[in-house]
Amino acid sequence: MTALLKIEDLRVAIDGNEIVKGLSLEIGFGEKHAIMGPNGSGKSTLSKVLAGHPDYEVLDGSVQFAGVNLLELDTADRSLAGLFLGFQYPPEVPGVNNADFLRQALNIRRKAQKLEELDPLDFNDLLEKKLAELDLHNDIYQERSVNDGFSGGEKKRNEILQMAILEPKLVILDEIDSGLDIDALRLVSKGVNAFASNPDRSLLLITHYQRLLEYIIPTHVHVMIEGKIVKSGGKELAEDLEINGYEQFAGVL
Repeated sequence: MTALLKIEDLRVAIDGNEIVKGLSLEIGFGEKHAIMGPNGSGKSTLSKVLAGHPDYEVLDGSVQFAGVNLLELDTADRSLAGLFLGFQYPPEVPGVNNADFLRQALNIRRKAQKLEELDPLDFNDLLEKKLAELDLHNDIYQERSVNDGFSGGEKKRNEILQMAILEPKLVILDEIDSGLDIDALRLVSKGVNAFASNPDRSLLLITHYQRLLEYIIPTHVHVMIEGKIVKSGGKELAEDLEINGYEQFAGVL
């Protein structure tokens, strides 16, 4: 089967400084990949480039997503094609009701798929169902503005709610575990695992620590150092990193 995401020799710079330096990666349908690496290795840059952040310049390479050239699509069209980025620091949007935001985002996607839009009552039924599935029983996700006044954990859980509502093909989670206590991490991980159980969906986790991968078991783990993937393996690679750290890859490049 053709890969859902195929990156070949990607090189990316910002302000003339090359950050991603010839990265290649292939993600198949139903796979869960984790990219691990120290600060400054280019992990978050990769996620932003895939999502279409305008500050980054693609110098070379190609990215195919769901059979199309991802780099030729603007940010909105990448989302409509089925790509979802969960932010490390989700933004607050005062004045925009969270439930209304979710309904509008879903209906834009449904319209692009030539599906009938959901009216407020039908969407409310869907939202209630997703909230129950994710064990999110707090009314803040229906009544308050997007992330406005949310705690760090509540913001991350709202990212997972957005993911569950929109049902993208590929979810990129950029350090979704940062700032979460154990209870919040378990709740977020439960939602991610339920979503990723569908074999038509894939997951790319970006993290510093092996802790997250105790809850979301990856099928593939990659070590990223100085803008390149220097080693790939299974979950045992993350366990090795927990014990031996990243210094073992010093001088690999």
